[in-house]
Amino acid sequence: MATHAIGPFEVKLEPQAPDGKFEDATMGRMTIDKQFHGDLEATSKGQMLTALTDTKGSAGYVAIERVTGTLKGRRGSFALQHTGAMNRGVPQLSVTVVPDSGTGQLVGLAGKMDIKIVEGKHSYEFEYTLPESP
Repeated sequence: MATHAIGPFEVKLEPQAPDGKFEDATMGRMTIDKQFHGDLEATSKGQMLTALTDTKGSAGYVAIERVTGTLKGRRGSFALQHTGAMNRGVPQLSVTVVPDSGTGQLVGLAGKMDIKIVEGKHSYEFEYTLPESP
C-alpha cells in the first residue's frame, strides 16, 4: 500500500562552466542543492544536464540527486532520477526513486515524486512504498 508525503522545499541551481570536452551553447550543466521540509526533512545534492532549443518554451533535462534525512521519522538516503521536458510551454516531468538506492531505514524504498511550483514556491507530493520496520 502506498504512503503519501507532502511538504515544501527550497532549491538552488548553480550553472557550471563547460568542462572543455563538450561545448555547445544549447547544452548546460547545473548543480542542485535542495532543502526539504514537512514529511520529508532532508537535504539533497545532485547534477542536472539541460538541452535548450530555438523554440520558445521547449527544452529538456535529466538529473540525479541524492536525498539524505528522514522520511516520516525513518532516517537514511535515496536517489531520485528526473526526466523532464517542456513542449512549447507544456511541462512533462517524471521523478522516481532509483531502484535499490535506499540506505539505513529507507532500504527498499520505491516511489515517485510530483513537484509543484505555484507563485514561485516549490512543494512536493511523494507517493512511496517502504517495507515495515523490523
